[in-house]
Amino acid sequence: MAPNRDKGARIRFGRFSMPLPGRKWQRMSLGAGLVVGGCFVPIAGLGIMALGLMVLSVDSPAMRRWRRRLEVRWGRWRRTPSDHKLVR
Repeated sequence: MAPNRDKGARIRFGRFSMPLPGRKWQRMSLGAGLVVGGCFVPIAGLGIMALGLMVLSVDSPAMRRWRRRLEVRWGRWRRTPSDHKLVR
């Protein structure tokens, strides 16, 4: 049997998934760079800042809990009325 190879850190939000750098300092600098860079971009800045916070949440337990709560709320909001009948 082949050994389980770690494919590196990934961040998932709903059905979307994005690979991240393997080292903590690289993830932290990427996340901080996205948050700071989002301050200077007029329209897409909020999305870039949110992506930076999601990258930072990989290494921060408090931000990870916030991201998981947000993901659960998003999933509940996206369900259709027919899905509500299935969950009882």
